[in-house]
Amino acid sequence: MRPLIGIPQCLDDRGRWKRSRDYQYLDTAYARALDRAGAIPVYLPIQQDAAALVARLDGLLLPGGDDLLPDRPYPESVRFDAAPAVQLEFDRALLASAQARSLPTLAICYGMQLLALQCGGALHYDIPIDVPSADAHRLDERSGRHRIDIESGTRLASILGAASASVNSLHHQAVADAGDLRVCARSADGLIEAVEAPGESFVLGVQWHPEKMLEEQPGEIFSAFVTACS
Repeated sequence: MRPLIGIPQCLDDRGRWKRSRDYQYLDTAYARALDRAGAIPVYLPIQQDAAALVARLDGLLLPGGDDLLPDRPYPESVRFDAAPAVQLEFDRALLASAQARSLPTLAICYGMQLLALQCGGALHYDIPIDVPSADAHRLDERSGRHRIDIESGTRLASILGAASASVNSLHHQAVADAGDLRVCARSADGLIEAVEAPGESFVLGVQWHPEKMLEEQPGEIFSAFVTACS
C-alpha cells in the first residue's frame, strides 16, 4: 500500500486571502512531489488532537511557511511575516508526536528551522543582520541557485550520491545551531543547509525547496522519504 503522509498547512489569520476569514493554504508542489514518489499525501488542518492524527500516518512532511519570531528586537528595516501562534502550536505538537513514534519526517525550510528548535537548536532570524558576511540567500525562485557541500557518511550523502549539489534558496532565516541533530550540508559561506537525526530513523531537514526543483532533479529526497514511510 502507498504510505499515508501528512502535511500541515499555513494559516492566514490576518485577512490576507479574504477579510474577516481564516484560511489554511499550501503550495500544491509538496503533495505533487509525494504523489509522484508513490505516497498518498493528505493535508492536516489545525485541530486539537495532533497525536491522534499522527497515529494514523506513515510519515510527516513539515513544509515551508512564514517566519519564526526572535526573542530580541531587530532593526525596523527587518520585516518578519510571523507564523501564527496557533499554527506554531499545532506544528510543534505534530512534530513532538512524530518524534515519540519515531515516524519518518521530512522538514523543508520553515519546517527544518522548527525541527532544529525542537531539537534544542537555535536560529539566525535574519541572515543579513546575524551573519553580515553571508552570501545572498533570497534568490530568484526560477533561476537562483547556489552550491551546497554535503558531509560524507550522512543520510543525505547516501540519498543524493554526491558530495555537492546545486539548490534553490528562498529564505532569510536559517539554522544557527542544529542542537541534537547532525549538520549534513552547508552552503559555501558556511550556513547550515541540511540537518538529520542520528540513528536509523528517517528525520531529515533541508533549507532549500526540493519540491520546486523536480524538473531539474529526479526527486531522490522524496523517493527516499516515501521508501522510509513504507
